[in-house]
Amino acid sequence: MRDFRLFVLGQIVSVAGTWMMVVAQDWLMLGLTGGSASALGTVTALQFAPLLLFTLYGGRLADRYDKRALLTVVNVLSSVVSLALAVLVLSGEVRLWHVYVFASVLGVVNSVEVPTRMAFVGELVGSDLLPNASALSAAYFNVARVVGPALAGLFISAAGVGWVMLVNAASYTTTVVALRLMRGGSAKAPRRGDRVRVWDGLKAAGRFDLAVPLVLVAVVGLFGLNFQLTLPLLAAQVHHADASTFGVVTAVFAAGSLVAALMTTMRRGRPSAGLVAGAAIGFGVLETAVGVVSSYGPSMVLLFLTGGAAIYFAQAANHRVQLGVPPELRGRVLALYTLILQGSTPLGALLVGSLAEHWGVRWGFAAGGLVSLAAGLTAVAAGRRGRTGAVPADSVARERKASEERTRS
Repeated sequence: MRDFRLFVLGQIVSVAGTWMMVVAQDWLMLGLTGGSASALGTVTALQFAPLLLFTLYGGRLADRYDKRALLTVVNVLSSVVSLALAVLVLSGEVRLWHVYVFASVLGVVNSVEVPTRMAFVGELVGSDLLPNASALSAAYFNVARVVGPALAGLFISAAGVGWVMLVNAASYTTTVVALRLMRGGSAKAPRRGDRVRVWDGLKAAGRFDLAVPLVLVAVVGLFGLNFQLTLPLLAAQVHHADASTFGVVTAVFAAGSLVAALMTTMRRGRPSAGLVAGAAIGFGVLETAVGVVSSYGPSMVLLFLTGGAAIYFAQAANHRVQLGVPPELRGRVLALYTLILQGSTPLGALLVGSLAEHWGVRWGFAAGGLVSLAAGLTAVAAGRRGRTGAVPADSVARERKASEERTRS
């Protein structure tokens, strides 16, 4: 497990830098536009829109080529792009369109990085340890979400937005170094002439036991998981936060996510459809409550719980999908999962941004929560009707085991 430990250490530093960048970019946008919710929604949409176009192809690349080499390339590219934006900010030459362009470029890079990284974790630890390793990955991600925004608030107050972006550019090198220090390689790529088709992943995801959680992720992702947009607006419009308090609001949400991620490390095996739907219902109730409550103290408590519910739902859906397919299809199916979860963000950011612009950010929370609640209840009803046609868990396990034996041979 040495390689996995190296991977985690590199990711903690890199992801912390990324979340520092998120806070810095949001703060920069609020300064450039005078606090425009629509402009913030636009940059969020531009950052995630490439996922709609390229993530399925990114999953195909992950299944076709060495994942470690692929991750090295995309992290180097991310560092270069972040460095260029930092230079513009530090020189005082940054304009709104610069932020839009760089957000779009990073979105293209992420459309390859995300499915490759998710599939790479499965290669490092194997299917038996995958739920635990995936939960640990979510844990380090949320440790970084706690540390990153808090540090970003302090850095912005002390040195300015540009220096935060410079730190982010440097943080990608830790992942590159960790990847190059690993002793093991990726699983063997398909032989030349073997066809690695996107359609195979789409076909596998069409099974009822995979389709229901994927549709649920699409709805919740579209309407409920827009926190990159709604958290800065909540801090600025409702709690009238300065830069340091803005970082605290984001860190409280991330702390709840961290607790939930640590809870999911105890999971063994594939979660049930009912657990996934129940997690969506709980998330919907809590997010709706955030929109109703305006007092700072209760709002922070609800944000903590909502952050936990969000990651618990996302992890349950991820594990149900990921453990339902054989390893050779995992990159493409996870690309579809990523496309649905994060690719819905551009549309959701525009919808919620427009709603927040006209009615206030609290309506953005309430609407997202109510739709997520309705989606969870619908998934429960669909699960009851389709239970007889579901694929038995033991047959999925047998298929996965047989596939791994073929891969080793």
